[in-house]
Amino acid sequence: MSELSPRLARMRFRAWHRGTREADYMIGCYFDRFHGEWDEAAIAWFEDLLEEDDVDVMAWALQTDPVPERFAGELMVRMQQLDYVDIPR
Repeated sequence: MSELSPRLARMRFRAWHRGTREADYMIGCYFDRFHGEWDEAAIAWFEDLLEEDDVDVMAWALQTDPVPERFAGELMVRMQQLDYVDIPR
């Protein structure tokens, strides 16, 4: 992995240190897989997402709760696919 800017490095840390293993894998793997493709708007979206409670983010990704309008869109649809999660065995 190439070296991250300080902003992205902080985001990566926060994505991987959520408080539960499930959230770490869901949010951390999402960051690792897609951050290289993000423009400024996507980065800002993810920074806002990191401020939300894990249970809410996971419910939106698992489609058990409706996604708030400010998080709805292509980035959340991609998160809902869950094919980016790689859990080591």
